[in-house]
Amino acid sequence: MKSNIQKLVRNNILNLAPYSSARDEYTGKEGVFLDANENPFGDYNRYPDPDQTELKQRLAEIKKVDAKKIFLGNGSDEVIDLAFRIFCEPNQDKALTFTPTYGMYEVSANINSVELIKLPLNPEFQIDRKTIEPYLLDENLKLIFICSPNNPTGNLIKTDDIKFILDNFGGIVIIDEAYIDFAEQESFIKELENHPNLIISQTLSKAWGLAGLRLGIAVMNEEILSYYKKVKSPYNISSVNQKVALQALSNEKEFQNNVTIILREKSKLIKELQSLKIVRKIYPSDANFILVEVNNANEVYSKLISKQIIIRNRDSVIKNCIRITVGSAEENQKLFNALKLISND
Repeated sequence: MKSNIQKLVRNNILNLAPYSSARDEYTGKEGVFLDANENPFGDYNRYPDPDQTELKQRLAEIKKVDAKKIFLGNGSDEVIDLAFRIFCEPNQDKALTFTPTYGMYEVSANINSVELIKLPLNPEFQIDRKTIEPYLLDENLKLIFICSPNNPTGNLIKTDDIKFILDNFGGIVIIDEAYIDFAEQESFIKELENHPNLIISQTLSKAWGLAGLRLGIAVMNEEILSYYKKVKSPYNISSVNQKVALQALSNEKEFQNNVTIILREKSKLIKELQSLKIVRKIYPSDANFILVEVNNANEVYSKLISKQIIIRNRDSVIKNCIRITVGSAEENQKLFNALKLISND
């Protein structure tokens, strides 16, 4: 289904005159800078590049996409929040997602006074087309969030189901691919040419090991990007974060090696967990974590905490399930040893 992006955007955003910073008006790197009320002294006394030009160019090479289609946010949470602010009229428009999933979709919806429709995934944690179909023609439904690989379940959402939504929905579809670097499936970035209403959200927090930088990546067509640039804070990515990210992105070999180690450790950990009496089920994972059903999630969580081993208790979301992030070989062994003791009690 074709989308008229402009018709999806809130009127106040269409008419918004964005803030023009000093570094928007003069983009050169050389000169006597007396335009931005900066202090002339210090190592980081100058404002950062508001367009993150060098960092985007490096990401474009890695992602094999035009740098003009990349938006960088202060974490993926900024990408999510700006989508609500650009496309959803408070107390009028709606968004939709499939549960259980990443909790920030709901938090951002609530902050922006937007109703979030939460459709349950089926027992295999996949989309049920029959439940989504009636919502696709709702004119007030502006955003659909699809987390794939999904958090906290760990599985990829079926490609055919995502394409069904893209083909039949005229609003904005945001595919959250925070964990895609751990999956065998390719990114949906390749579908951007066919679907102007598509936004792909990724991150440097997971496979690149840069969670402390809070750098989210979104790839979208240039029209949608123009609205993101209108609404974002002028200097949303600091000079320090841009510099450190560029350093990390220069070493793809280390990145690939770390991903390989994590995936190998995940396979090993799954085999070990299958031997424990307290483990009822281990769900398929395309991410760097494992969703595990145990006899008593609250008890297992408490006993691990007492040993200073911290996992995520997901019992409130999926009954008796815990989510285990794959750590180093040493960390995984400590976890398994502790779970073995708990299992034998």
